[in-house]
Amino acid sequence: MRIELIDVPFDGFGRDGRQARAAAALRDAGLVGALAPHTVEDNGPLRLPAFETRRGPQTGLLNEPALLAMTEQLNERVAAAVSGGAFPVVVGGDCALLLGVVTALRDVVERPGLLFLDGHEDTMPLDVVEDGEAANCEIGLLLGVTGRLLTGPLAQRLPALETDGLAMLGQRDDQWRRRFNVGSVSDLGVWSRPLGRLRDDPAEAARAATTHLRAHTDRWWLHVDLDVLDPEVFPAQGLPDYPDEPDGLDLAQLTAITTEAIGAGGCVGLSAAIYDPEQDPDGSCAAATVDLVRATVRAHR
Repeated sequence: MRIELIDVPFDGFGRDGRQARAAAALRDAGLVGALAPHTVEDNGPLRLPAFETRRGPQTGLLNEPALLAMTEQLNERVAAAVSGGAFPVVVGGDCALLLGVVTALRDVVERPGLLFLDGHEDTMPLDVVEDGEAANCEIGLLLGVTGRLLTGPLAQRLPALETDGLAMLGQRDDQWRRRFNVGSVSDLGVWSRPLGRLRDDPAEAARAATTHLRAHTDRWWLHVDLDVLDPEVFPAQGLPDYPDEPDGLDLAQLTAITTEAIGAGGCVGLSAAIYDPEQDPDGSCAAATVDLVRATVRAHR
């Protein structure tokens, strides 16, 4: 398999470092070697403008210039890789990277799909998201259930995903969404297996999700938000200033899901996001992420 490794040096809050340093830290932890024996094409990181900590006029979200540049560059690189027969592995940043990835799939795949592993549904409307982080909104924008306030180039790319092209695993944000009176996308017909319904048999949940995707899509993308993990076993997630949301998968359960899913066939790319090296002083979370990517890629068929 020919892999294109794509680094995303993006932080959704416009902070210096944090998740923008994730890809570099994962490389230092052995990411490139973990992709062996596959051929790795490495064209370097995305080139993003200086980060901003204010909300932008087109999206109402933080760090808008870098967000728009990331979306544009990922759209181009992922579309070219998939069209050329490569398997993109996208690392770093946060879930907002899916705005570039999924729009790229939509451009080159007739019926694109997304297997979304995350502790949250990420469907906050732009006028509701209190912190201004795009990573709380991207699924709603991709589905078109939110985003009426968008203007500019991002608005022109959306929506990009049908409800039956999405399968969600691991969500545990019911209480948080209730605070803002935001319902679940499962009420719209999205296939979903929240944390409480997959913990006992993660591999079976992965098989059910991929069965759904293979019935409704031509090819699909696997996205892992590392906050699907329990913060007790993976503390380098999220924001150090926010209280951790308890519970989540352990590393063995997550690996069982990703390897079972990618082994089912039809997956054209992988992304892993929401790793903060500044919360990982001993590098153990970086090593765990590299191990997860290694096991997942080796299970691909």
